[in-house]
Amino acid sequence: MTDCNCGDHDSAPAGLDARVQEVIETIRPLLQADGGDIELVSIDAGEGKVFVRLQGACKGCPGAAMTLKMGVERHLKEKVPEVTEVVAVQ
Repeated sequence: MTDCNCGDHDSAPAGLDARVQEVIETIRPLLQADGGDIELVSIDAGEGKVFVRLQGACKGCPGAAMTLKMGVERHLKEKVPEVTEVVAVQ
């Protein structure tokens, strides 16, 4: 694997984005069952931050912050050790 230090793009190391997306796909049916959804927006591999967009019933839901931290973030950290935080974006 070759590291690019050009600064022109914020690319996750090979396989990181696929592993994060795989975990999100396992969480997605749970959110969809409650009328919501989740979309992977980007990954800051350097800081281990995963940016997601909550959709449907999850968008603006009072319990969304808890779902994000106790559900999505916990699962991602457990399955993908490089992840340090999950951040919701608009």
